[in-house]
Amino acid sequence: MNAPEVKVGPSAYDRWRASDLGALTEEIEHRLLWETIGDPRRRLVLDVGCGDGLLARQASRMGARVVGLDPDQAMLAAAVAHGASGLDGPWWVRGRAQHLPIKDACCDLVVAVTVLCFLSASEARKATAEMARVLRPGGRLVLGELSPYSIWAASRRVRGWLGSRLWRRARFHGPAELKGLAQEAGLKAESLQGAVYYPPWWWAARRLATWERALSAVTTLGAAFLILAASKPRRPAVIG
Repeated sequence: MNAPEVKVGPSAYDRWRASDLGALTEEIEHRLLWETIGDPRRRLVLDVGCGDGLLARQASRMGARVVGLDPDQAMLAAAVAHGASGLDGPWWVRGRAQHLPIKDACCDLVVAVTVLCFLSASEARKATAEMARVLRPGGRLVLGELSPYSIWAASRRVRGWLGSRLWRRARFHGPAELKGLAQEAGLKAESLQGAVYYPPWWWAARRLATWERALSAVTTLGAAFLILAASKPRRPAVIG
């Protein structure tokens, strides 16, 4: 039996972004995410675990056709409340990463940020396989996940030991494990980079954030956030 679902809720997102540490950290993570994603114009983008829809709305404003999917109705309600939907913005769909209500090979890009870390090992494999299934040949998957090799991860583990249900059930994926999940799903890993090399304290973050780009270019060791890009191989040409 799966562990009971632990919901974060839109208010937690709002509190995090309102803090100095949260605003800086999200800016750094999203900058690297968008550098990895590239130009989404005229592409069909699926944002798995879209939360309150920030990334989905950004992709839509950049000219993408976007579907934002999340299992939490409160998150989807917050996404709708934040902006346009349907023909003027993303389509919001309730669903789970392990059972995507999307047809095969229809998406140009699938993005999932901090989704696998809240799934069991078997669920993470299933979710990655589902994301690969809905990608068209030549399409790309971009995963943003919490690394196990950082001060942030150590802090989250301690909070789990002290009673946090959210962090007690979390499972952090390192570079090799993320690549393995992609490869098991039939995808080809293209790149893997880290971000957020400072500890989870504002006084340290504001001093060390200037080193982010230099560290991201050479190592993932110590990064709190990992971004993997993988592609779905194109079908071989038919001869004759």
